[in-house]
Amino acid sequence: MAKGIVVFYSRSGNTKEMAEVIAKAMNDSGVSTECKPVEKVHSDDLSGYDAVVLGSPCYYGQMAGPMKHLIDDLVSRHGQLNGKVGAAFSSSANIAGGSETTVLGLLEAMLIAGMVIQGDPQGAHYGPVSIGKPDEKTRLQCERRGQRVAALTKRLFA
Repeated sequence: MAKGIVVFYSRSGNTKEMAEVIAKAMNDSGVSTECKPVEKVHSDDLSGYDAVVLGSPCYYGQMAGPMKHLIDDLVSRHGQLNGKVGAAFSSSANIAGGSETTVLGLLEAMLIAGMVIQGDPQGAHYGPVSIGKPDEKTRLQCERRGQRVAALTKRLFA
């Protein structure tokens, strides 16, 4: 069975809530998925998963430091995530607060690692974003992202 992980950093709980919705959707879609805060994940762990989803709040238009630290640790493990499925999501305090640039920063790192990224022609094209606490629309986008990541992962690794 394909395996996935949703790794997140969350100070307020908003990004954590998004992570839990994505992980549940992946599990419900048939990909055994763990959901862990970035503090409990080491870069060596990621190669053991077929799908890696990263989530971070937006700080000054970029990912939070703990998430960046995890990505920086991957430099010495370059190539270990090649061909694995990747996705990203973010939260911020304001509309135009940088969530999309945060998602793109996470996706850029995944692309450099050789990961397979699937966009979405509907809704959250790059990845779900939340302004403050996730509302129902955001939760549905997170659920959709989890389902789409699971479907792609099963196609590639089942």
